[in-house]
Amino acid sequence: MFIGEYEHTLDEKKRVSLPKQFRASLGKSMVVTRGLDNCLFVYPKKNWEKIAAKLDKLSFAQADTRGFNRFILSGAAEVEVDAAGRILIPDHQKDFAGLGRSVVFAGVSDRVEVWDSEKWKTYKARIMSQADQMSEKLGEIGAL
Repeated sequence: MFIGEYEHTLDEKKRVSLPKQFRASLGKSMVVTRGLDNCLFVYPKKNWEKIAAKLDKLSFAQADTRGFNRFILSGAAEVEVDAAGRILIPDHQKDFAGLGRSVVFAGVSDRVEVWDSEKWKTYKARIMSQADQMSEKLGEIGAL
């Protein structure tokens, strides 16, 4: 399980060091894809295979399914960890997430999210201000 948040620097070659806390669980090769809320999702290969299998079972007759599959699958890239513990963020992913020099790795259960630091601060402040209302809604449906 991935938890916590860690700030790192994206270098001029679009490489970023993985947080030590995530390296062993992510492995030497992982999948990075476009995520929701304009961040990137990083999955260990075994978790990615489960996600891809679920997407594969959805009907391609539905426009929403086709669109979401294209969004997630065409935006994905398998990346390797180099000897210094860094991964390369492809241009299309860097542009999609609007990543600047400072990025945040956020552990979110089965995946890691990569955010531009300023976007993360804004998003986190908004979510924190709504936490009480969200917990009430989750409690109503029995999730908490």
